[in-house]
Amino acid sequence: MKIYTKTGDKGTTALFGGTRVPKHHIRIDSYGTVDELNSYLGLIRDQDIHQDYKDLIIHIQDRLFTIGAILATAPEKATLKSGKERLNIPKISTENIELLEVEMDKMNAALPPMSHFVLPGGHQTVSFCHIARCICRRAERLATALNDITPVEPNTLIYLNRLSDFLFVLARKLTHDLKANEIKWMPEKTS
Repeated sequence: MKIYTKTGDKGTTALFGGTRVPKHHIRIDSYGTVDELNSYLGLIRDQDIHQDYKDLIIHIQDRLFTIGAILATAPEKATLKSGKERLNIPKISTENIELLEVEMDKMNAALPPMSHFVLPGGHQTVSFCHIARCICRRAERLATALNDITPVEPNTLIYLNRLSDFLFVLARKLTHDLKANEIKWMPEKTS
């Protein structure tokens, strides 16, 4: 299998199922941003963190490939007029979403309550989590914009929303685990 195909040399690319669209199409931007997020999660996984987090991140990365496949498929290619699936594309399940919620609840139980927003930073690994969280929010914004044009499977949107929350809680938990300083954002008072 060759890596280069030369089919995109004129600024178009093929979606899953064969439909060609411009490389700047919002659908491409949506799944490209999910791919960027997946790469940052790989960077977090490569840090010196507990194996449980690494295993969970691998699971999340797998789910992000599923989301990428969902977003990379033109809706008319995904299902037949009869409503049956044309392409065998996996789905994001409610169990996938609930797993993120359960893991957030476990991490939150070990953390002091939040009284203020926190400034990103304090440790390189924590900063990577905050960058991933911001990329996840961008992926969510793009996917919801795509959803305004053509429907996106609802659990895909929910998962991206929950994942950004998860990444915030993971950043706080890693701050705690790594004994880094969590700096609260205290708005300046105006006179």
